[in-house]
Amino acid sequence: MNQSTLTSPENANWNYPTHILFGVNRVNELSAICHNKHMKNPLMVTDFGLANFEFIKAIKTDLKQSKINCAIFCEVKANPNSLNISQGVIAYNAGGHDGVIAIGGGSALDAGKAIALMVGQSHSIWDFEDVGDNWLKVNERNMAQVIAIPTTAGTGSEVGRASVIVDEEQHLKKIIFHPKMLPATVILDPALSQDLPAHLTAATGLDAFVHSLEAYCAPGYHPMAEGIAIQAMILIKTWLPIAFENGSNLEARGHMLTASCMGATAFQKGLGGVHALAHPLGAIFDKHHGLLNAIVLPYVLMKNRPAIEEKINELCVFLSINKTPKQTAFEAFMAWVMSFRAAFGIPNSLQEIGIAEKDAKRIGEMAFADPSAQGNPLPLSPQEYGEIFVSAVKGDLHFAQ
Repeated sequence: MNQSTLTSPENANWNYPTHILFGVNRVNELSAICHNKHMKNPLMVTDFGLANFEFIKAIKTDLKQSKINCAIFCEVKANPNSLNISQGVIAYNAGGHDGVIAIGGGSALDAGKAIALMVGQSHSIWDFEDVGDNWLKVNERNMAQVIAIPTTAGTGSEVGRASVIVDEEQHLKKIIFHPKMLPATVILDPALSQDLPAHLTAATGLDAFVHSLEAYCAPGYHPMAEGIAIQAMILIKTWLPIAFENGSNLEARGHMLTASCMGATAFQKGLGGVHALAHPLGAIFDKHHGLLNAIVLPYVLMKNRPAIEEKINELCVFLSINKTPKQTAFEAFMAWVMSFRAAFGIPNSLQEIGIAEKDAKRIGEMAFADPSAQGNPLPLSPQEYGEIFVSAVKGDLHFAQ
């Protein structure tokens, strides 16, 4: 792998929100981490597309040379479902594994964490949905340890205490939660994201931006989360265009991995209407989560304007977004959002990715019921979510007001 061009520090170890090793080629320390955690036979969870990549083979070879057996489970969909998790649990138990290495994008990380949760449970995975005190039903002693290694900069699942899993029967994305689902160790290695295609670099990077923006705008007092969210947005504004244009730029890749991690840390404060809509859309239409967030974002912003305008005014200062004499700060921010999306080839409407408006009532109801809706700055009705969806299908920002 190429050597780092990252600005100081090239390597860093962080202990917030969990143990994080940051730097180029830090993945080479995986075998030592496994030994320290007494993992002699971990199950590597990744997605089918990554399973045959050379760096996966190199990791497996390195582990073998360190006398660590490692099988690969890669039956993970882009939107992982309960079948993927149950198959992973079967593979884990059949192989007598003693830990999980989750490596890949958000789908692989979410699946890996959910498998590690479920390997020792007698309940259904849906009994652990993030509702009320369901998490207390978990047998903590039987949970497996997780080492998380993201290869995309978007979901930040490596520092999350939950997994988003599709309920195939109900066509719903459900959040499975337990505090100890937070991976014990995370490796942020920019070299592993160098080969991510430009369109996925954009979609995942904008996902991280939406995480940070929704956390920043969510109601409630949490200045620590807001500070992290602001810095993440600054990093994304600066470095996502560079990573998009030149995927081999390790400095940009490193800053984007960090921003993704920060966005997921910040959204403990809450998310909002963008995610409330993206979750059902992903469950029904099986589209990329980050792409859905990027398309839906401006329509939700327009609807939320009365509640967020003051915060957006402040954000423009942090992001160095200047308004013209004929603009308000909110209008300048919206103009920047639209141009930022356009620079990455993000469609302006959902119909451009094959989504029609015929399911508006159902999607509005699903968005209203989604846990992310609780963090929206304005309380929105199922009808209002349906109207936002229709405006996003048509590409009509004025309708979203």
